[in-house]
Amino acid sequence: MSAEVPTPPAAKPRSRSRVVKSNRRQMLLFAALTVILTVATVWGSRIWLNSETLTFAAGDANGPEARFAAKLAAMLKSTNSRLHLKIVHNPDNAKALAQFDRKQADLAVLRTDARVPPRARAIAILEHDVLLLFSPGNKKIKSLAELKKKKIAVVADADSGTAFIRRLLEVSDDPDAASRLQLAPPNSSYDKLLAPGGYGAVITIAPASRMMRDKSFAQYAKRGGFTLNAISDTKALVRRNSGLTEETLAAGILSSSPAVPEQDLETVGLQWLLVAQSRLSTATTGNLARAIYENKAELASENGFASRIEPANTDKDAFVVAHQGAADYINDDTKSFIDRYSDLAYLGAGVLSVIGSLFIALYTKVTRIAPEKASELATAILDIGERMEHATSMEALDALQDELEAILRGVVIGLRDGTISSDGLETFKLGYQFVRDELGMRRESLRRHAGHDDNVVIVKTAQSA
Repeated sequence: MSAEVPTPPAAKPRSRSRVVKSNRRQMLLFAALTVILTVATVWGSRIWLNSETLTFAAGDANGPEARFAAKLAAMLKSTNSRLHLKIVHNPDNAKALAQFDRKQADLAVLRTDARVPPRARAIAILEHDVLLLFSPGNKKIKSLAELKKKKIAVVADADSGTAFIRRLLEVSDDPDAASRLQLAPPNSSYDKLLAPGGYGAVITIAPASRMMRDKSFAQYAKRGGFTLNAISDTKALVRRNSGLTEETLAAGILSSSPAVPEQDLETVGLQWLLVAQSRLSTATTGNLARAIYENKAELASENGFASRIEPANTDKDAFVVAHQGAADYINDDTKSFIDRYSDLAYLGAGVLSVIGSLFIALYTKVTRIAPEKASELATAILDIGERMEHATSMEALDALQDELEAILRGVVIGLRDGTISSDGLETFKLGYQFVRDELGMRRESLRRHAGHDDNVVIVKTAQSA
């Protein structure tokens, strides 16, 4: 006698609420992991993108360019800039420029009478040095030719000032001519230098901001000890001497009472430039230029140096050509974030795409309850189509119509919460449209057979491809 084999129990249909809850938990888990990984990626990219250290070659720590470098470093730090400065001091500014020329520094400050390294590009004009020509009493000097015949004292911070005046006046190497041009002793006052039996002229080349703050000019003017002279043929001098600029001293700029000069006076001068290596990126120099121009008040030294920072000359024939990044900012032609980082954006999009694909693959592999395919619901729709052929009343058709709409709502909700996949969605759409149109035609057929032809409005439905 053979034993009966028990019939296995029928599989219970899956509960939609259970599927939704399980899928939601897993989706939340993977979403949280994706967010964590994305934040880590963005944080790492921010550190990589937003940190750059520039080396600033400066002269003596007490020199104007070194003090400016220290002010600039402090300002960049206080404004949380992505740029940082490493300041390297040298015995003097000439050696700092030599270090810059050897590509051992990214930034430096030069005065335009110095030899300009070929890779130097201007970021900003920090200061103007102007030339002032004094003569004793009321004796005016009418020309440079007349000036060359006089014994001249040069008031300057270094021997480079004397060398500059010697080149400017084209003083020969003849001992007699050379002896007439001397560097004034330190801390010499103008009234002593121009006293009877002293020098026939005094030339000073110094920052305009410092001379504007010097109250001694007003005292000298009250005693009537000197005359401030205009420089003749400034245009010719500028043409002959590279780096020289035409300057205008406004009336009363050195002393308001009595006014020195009495009216606007033409002279010549030099510029102090902040320069960068040409190899620096436009983004870096643009950010540096923005920081400098938008925080100028924080960069002025106590003695007035860099108190009136100006944009660099962006003309192509400028003595020192402006760096493209600074020129873009000055000319308001800076690139947008997308333009600047478009290549990086493409790379980032590719990375995020790979990360997203990995998580999607991992999600579909790990998920135990697979979402139902949309194409599988087409069978239920076709079943409605078969039952429709046996419907003999409007009430029966309305019930079938309600079933059809319920299936459609279920698919829309399932696609939203992940319980139904889009696999076979086109098949589902074709089946839905077919049965919906058949229901419409069946409804019209019943109306005609019921004798309501006069009230029938036939609507042609466009079939989707």
